[in-house]
Amino acid sequence: MSQKPEDFFKNVISHCKEYGYIFPSSEIYDGLSAVYDYGQYGAELKKNIREYWWRAMVQMHENIVGIDAAIFMHPTTWKASGHVDAFNDPLIDNKDSKKRYRADVLIEEHVVKIEDKINKEVEKAAKRFENFDEAMFRSTNARVKEYQDKIDSINNRFKNAMDKGDLAEVKQIIVDCEIVCPISGSRNWTDVRQFNLMFSTSMGSVAEEGNTIYLRPETAQGIFVNFLNVQKTGRMKIPFGIAQTGKAFRNEIVARQFIFRMREFEQMEMQFFVRPGTEMEWYEYWKKARLKWHQSLGLGNEKYKYHDHLKLAHYANAACDIEFAFPFGFKELEGIHSRTDFDLKQHEQFSGKKLQYFDPELNQNYVPYVVETSVGLDRLFLAILSAGLKEEELEGGDKRTVLNLPPALAPIKAAILPLVKKDGLPELAEKIMKELMFDHIVTYDEKDTVGRRYRRQDAIGTPYCITVDHDSLNDNSVTIRERDTMKQERVKISELARILDEKVSLKSLLKQL
Repeated sequence: MSQKPEDFFKNVISHCKEYGYIFPSSEIYDGLSAVYDYGQYGAELKKNIREYWWRAMVQMHENIVGIDAAIFMHPTTWKASGHVDAFNDPLIDNKDSKKRYRADVLIEEHVVKIEDKINKEVEKAAKRFENFDEAMFRSTNARVKEYQDKIDSINNRFKNAMDKGDLAEVKQIIVDCEIVCPISGSRNWTDVRQFNLMFSTSMGSVAEEGNTIYLRPETAQGIFVNFLNVQKTGRMKIPFGIAQTGKAFRNEIVARQFIFRMREFEQMEMQFFVRPGTEMEWYEYWKKARLKWHQSLGLGNEKYKYHDHLKLAHYANAACDIEFAFPFGFKELEGIHSRTDFDLKQHEQFSGKKLQYFDPELNQNYVPYVVETSVGLDRLFLAILSAGLKEEELEGGDKRTVLNLPPALAPIKAAILPLVKKDGLPELAEKIMKELMFDHIVTYDEKDTVGRRYRRQDAIGTPYCITVDHDSLNDNSVTIRERDTMKQERVKISELARILDEKVSLKSLLKQL
């Protein structure tokens, strides 16, 4: 019997803690809500994901370079970007449960339930295909149309309400759709209110005398304000991109679903500067390129889908998300946005400095348009980990927990295991480990039976186990075991470095792009 999604998600969270991937922040002080620490294996996996993104984005593109902008920026930056005035979430409270929700999320989840009804109608019709007469066809078609009309009506009302800033209408949609609180089951809602998500602090020795500054809510603005610096010093020609990874901070009131939505998180963003009028061509290009990058991880192509935005951000003329099938449903993993020339023009206006590019082919200056790709590193971490965690039935009724991480991203690439803790086997195993550690993160493990050590490494996600036995002393060979298939092969010690390079290097992923 398959596990319920909510139960599986609980297993993912507990596995993360038990095997050193993620811990609640400040746990000895009862933790801090929606803030997490990455443990010894989590830090390595996160670093490897970041490195793969960086190499695929920067190293593999001649016209994309990377920067590392400061977290603190001049406060006018956020006035120009629109974050001071427009970076808000519509929030609503249930008076009975005392729980707070994002109004837009409640409405989106209600729409998903209606979409599920459409899918069920189609599935029922498919099952009854042989006995499906005209009357049944009309009846099914009518129900599907009714559901679709409801979805279109809700989406149009919500889009119009948000465009006008009509929060009373947003609440009315919730009331009319009879949306209940998931906890109390009641419809006893407060009015909808807007809440700004930026963290603010003061710069200066005395708070009262200091300027109010913000922890950046995104990394993109650091790229925009450095546009000319990079373009001139790098002699970059349009089209070109600037990439950046780093921490961002949002005071999420409804932070939930583990590391999917946190107050401190990491982004991997690339802003691609293009000639005005070509932005939609590049928008389509990066949609396909980014989906291909995600699919190269081997998590399953069926786990991804595009979601076009109904309500566009104030800076965009096109936007879509690449969504992933998380244990709690399809949710945003990466956003691709055509940002027009909004950002550079805003910074021109507020700074009084020209942020234009001289195009020698057109012999004119212009403010470039921008196509953005923005992926949450923590969300990608969760996607990879939740897709990889499996409980497998083995022969003889035994079970194993295995973490099928992409080998190139796994925190530990190989575990070196002496069969016993004597007869010179530990010494040979340590010698092998010291040779391999120049190129890869490897570990040494001699505690428990070799079978238990295999199970422990399977749960950590280590793709290969290398067992040193008594024959190794004579034939200079070892047994290498693959995590996913559990197949074992005898290989020469001198071949180990080459084998690991082929199996676990990032090159194996980059060649798929």
